[in-house]
Amino acid sequence: MENADTFVATSCNGGLYITTFGKSCTAPGHFRGPAIHSYYLIYYITSGSGIFYSYNRHNPKYELHAGQGFLIEPSYVNRYESSQDDPWSYIWIGFSGEDAPGIIRHLGINQDSPIFSCSEPQGAKLINYMNIMLQHKDNSIASSFRQLECLYGFFSVLAESVQSPIITEKNSGYMTQCIEYINTHLSEPFSVQDLADYMGLSRTYMTQLFKHNLQLSPQEYIIQHRLNRACRLLETTQLSIESIALQCGYVSNNTFSKSFQKNLLLSPTAYRQHCKKNNTYPNPKENQADIEK
Repeated sequence: MENADTFVATSCNGGLYITTFGKSCTAPGHFRGPAIHSYYLIYYITSGSGIFYSYNRHNPKYELHAGQGFLIEPSYVNRYESSQDDPWSYIWIGFSGEDAPGIIRHLGINQDSPIFSCSEPQGAKLINYMNIMLQHKDNSIASSFRQLECLYGFFSVLAESVQSPIITEKNSGYMTQCIEYINTHLSEPFSVQDLADYMGLSRTYMTQLFKHNLQLSPQEYIIQHRLNRACRLLETTQLSIESIALQCGYVSNNTFSKSFQKNLLLSPTAYRQHCKKNNTYPNPKENQADIEK
């Protein structure tokens, strides 16, 4: 259940147009999906927490809280659900048109990297734009232009939050070195503390750098890349699961299998079988039970 104030457009045309927008306060455990939309959707969490399932091969599950948001691209399966203990409230805006893909590309968010974070002032701007839109939710020409004005305001805030530069050139160098170390040592079972020690940084400061630049913790980034490599090996080789686990930096087959299952929602063996049968990696639009058969 949710208490929502919603607008749905009755006519859509042009290079960029709004399809829907609104705000919602959800009940504990409230969810939507799995679903597919024909337009872009941007959600911003104003309070509480929940989980967004993007079903992409890199990181299919994101635990989010107030101050964060996510993008849903057209034609991709998605699902999101409110926390049982701290149910979220959010605002959203949906849009489409021939200009929409280029705008999203310039913002630097996409289905593989759908999460963004806003500062408190940036979040306040997004909420204000939504309140203005909800005051103009009739289908008059004047209101349509007012809504588009607020949509571009959304894009402006997202450009600030997503593409804000790292504070100093030195810090940017730190990120480059961190990523190079991860890529070079991915087959080794190093820890986040090992990476921090190598960089000569505190773990807390290094985590802040990752969060600022990638909207991921170092641990999340490392797991994502370990599993990306595992997927490629499962897709293209006949190596044993144990061998793949070792090449991806896991100390045991059991640890690897648990991580793979948790993040990709099926076992390494089931993933390989699906790839072999369909000559592609599993499509999240398919029924999960069918994949596991």
